Amino acid sequence: MTQQELIGQLKIIVKPYIQDEEAFKIMTPETDFINDLKINSANLVDVILDIEDEFDIEMDTQSMEKMLDVKSAMDIINAKLNV
Repeated sequence: MTQQELIGQLKIIVKPYIQDEEAFKIMTPETDFINDLKINSANLVDVILDIEDEFDIEMDTQSMEKMLDVKSAMDIINAKLNV
């Protein structure tokens, strides 16, 4: 899966939770879920659960704590898929 395909899938997952449409439109690996997209911490848990379902992976607590931006999410997803 390419970086652009992964970002596309993440955009579908986070769209229901975003509060900043402009930041969402230009989402990049550097986009922060909380500071840029304005996803609150409770909804960030929902994003993580949706990622687990979408990619059929299981997140440990350490991975969940690191998933604060798009790049971290991509790195964790890729690491879990390549195990």
